[in-house]
Amino acid sequence: MSRERILEPTAGQTIGPFFKFGLEYDRMSEVAFPHSPGAIVLSGTVYDGAGAPIPDSVVEIFGADSDGTVPTARGSLHRDGHTFTGFGRTMTTDDGVYHFWTRDPGPVEGPDGRTGAPFIAAVIYARGLPDKLHTRIYLPEHEDLRAADPFLSGLTEEERASLIATRTPEGYLRHDIHLQGDKETAFIAFR
Repeated sequence: MSRERILEPTAGQTIGPFFKFGLEYDRMSEVAFPHSPGAIVLSGTVYDGAGAPIPDSVVEIFGADSDGTVPTARGSLHRDGHTFTGFGRTMTTDDGVYHFWTRDPGPVEGPDGRTGAPFIAAVIYARGLPDKLHTRIYLPEHEDLRAADPFLSGLTEEERASLIATRTPEGYLRHDIHLQGDKETAFIAFR
C-alpha cells in the first residue's frame, strides 16, 4: 500500500532572472520613433518599499496618440520607424531606471461621452510580486480634466499626486514608481 503525498502549492511568481527570454523584441521601448515630430521621452525609476531602485523589473505602457486616438491595429510589437503603436515594454537598468520614446497622450472620450484626463496606462512586473501591478501616469497639464476625471475623483489627494508625472526642461516626462512605502504609487485593483 502506497501513501499519497500531499504537496502544498507554492506562491506564484511572475518574473525571475530569466525574464528577458521571450519578452524582448526590437526597439520595444520606441512607442514613437525617436526624435520624430511630437516624440518625447517618458522615464523614471522603479523603487521598492525601502526606497532602493529595482534593477530587474519590467515596465509596459499603453496610451493614446497625441490626438486622443487609441491604436487598435494588430502588430503593436512591430516597429516600422514611423507608426505610433501605443504599446511599449522595457526592462529597468541596474539603477532601476526605465525609459520610453512615446508621445503625450491626448484626451480620450469615454463610452459615456465624457472626456477624461489624458494618461498612459502602465504595468509593472518585479521580483517578489505574485502578480503584476497596474497604474496610470497622468500628464502635469490638463488640471481641469484631471479635476473632473471619474477615476481620479475616487482617490485621495496624496494618491492622485502619485500618478502625475513632472515635465522636464526638455519637454519630456519623468515619473517614478514606488511599489511600497511612504511614497507608494496608487495602483489599480482588479477584482
